[in-house]
Amino acid sequence: MLKNKPFSAAIEDYLKAIYDLHATTRAVTTTALATAMGVSAASATNMLKKLAALKLVRHAPYYGAELTPAGEKIALEVVRHHRLLEAFLYEVLGMPWDEVHAEAHKLEHVLSDNLEDHIAEFLGNPTEDPHGDPIPTKTGNIISSAQQSLADLTPGTRATIRRIGAQEPVRLRYLRGLGIVPNAIISLIEQAPFEGPVRVRLNRRECSLDYALAQQIWVSCTPPAPRAKTTLARSSAKKTRTGKMK
Repeated sequence: MLKNKPFSAAIEDYLKAIYDLHATTRAVTTTALATAMGVSAASATNMLKKLAALKLVRHAPYYGAELTPAGEKIALEVVRHHRLLEAFLYEVLGMPWDEVHAEAHKLEHVLSDNLEDHIAEFLGNPTEDPHGDPIPTKTGNIISSAQQSLADLTPGTRATIRRIGAQEPVRLRYLRGLGIVPNAIISLIEQAPFEGPVRVRLNRRECSLDYALAQQIWVSCTPPAPRAKTTLARSSAKKTRTGKMK
């Protein structure tokens, strides 16, 4: 978090939204940003003008918006806070993965540098959040592997799930119920034409997914790297298996 917090939570939210949208498109349109923020196009346009005046965003009508180096630095700090908090809530407090996003969003703007450092150290400086999204380092670097959408796999391909892009609780609960989580092995059996349903195999079980949902499941054809767990997280997992902790 920047010293003395010179920018409001609203500005940080917009910068983070632009950063997230930029991952799938080079220039972020006003319409896409308004949809992501749940505001009108006029409100998004006004904020973009404000961000441009602060030299946090480069924005040109009909060409979209992109972060300046200063804007990206702030966005990455907020992203780091958010994803560290998600990891803490999930691994240490045992909060369901479909609930951590909303809770982390409430806390990401007030997390101090000191608490951020303690959380990161306690968790063993994780590189991913519970959904597989990369956690930026303290210096703003991101370690990520080559990934592609499940919907883009060639039929018959076997891959490792790396990241779940969907954040809606109902979708996350559905995917977890199917066992579609980071590090699970999945195979694409068939995809219907014209962006039709995608049929996959997971743990000897077949199921069909909506094409749009399959696009939000990111995979790679390389084996998953082992993830270290904190002592408390391992203890919590053990208690959960023995029925002592819900």
